[in-house]
Amino acid sequence: MPFTIAAPITFEEEIKKSRFQAIAVPVDNEQAVKTFLEQQRDSSTTHQCWAWKIGHQLRFNDDGEPSGTAGRPILATIEGNELTNVLVLVNRWYGGIKLGTGGLVRAYGGCAGQCLALAEKIELIEKKTVQFSCHFNEWAILQYELNSQQIEYSEDYTAEGVLVKAFMQVDQIDPLKLKLQDISRGREQLKILEDDQDD
Repeated sequence: MPFTIAAPITFEEEIKKSRFQAIAVPVDNEQAVKTFLEQQRDSSTTHQCWAWKIGHQLRFNDDGEPSGTAGRPILATIEGNELTNVLVLVNRWYGGIKLGTGGLVRAYGGCAGQCLALAEKIELIEKKTVQFSCHFNEWAILQYELNSQQIEYSEDYTAEGVLVKAFMQVDQIDPLKLKLQDISRGREQLKILEDDQDD
């Protein structure tokens, strides 16, 4: 099961006079990543290194640190914690003592890891939007089904009956599909609406 973090979290530490600050935030798409990084731009820092992972997409940036010493270790901590839909930014304020490549890897990876260790992890549940129609006399049964499973939905009344849109967990779709076919005696079909996810 993929996990993400419940809320933004920060962690700070000092390593050989350099100050490191990690900020981890949940993100759903690349636009959220760009927006967050723009908001966090800070000219007082020496380096702003980051990594993110959303599904199978991932990126990292060393922001002027020697290649492979910052972004990649941050990404390794995200993957090591089996997280997705997460962005971790590590700010560094240089304190005058060089850490060397091994020291940088430990500092960036360690700071990101400590930050993620503080975060509350939640299961990332895939949801889809579905749509179906039914007659007025069938709606009460289906409405009860949606309410009992706490599924979000909206209903539109038409001349023929009710048009329903629901936002539900993937594992709830098949049982509802069968229920709808059963109640409408095969007349109605549940449609999964392709949402505009950036894949």
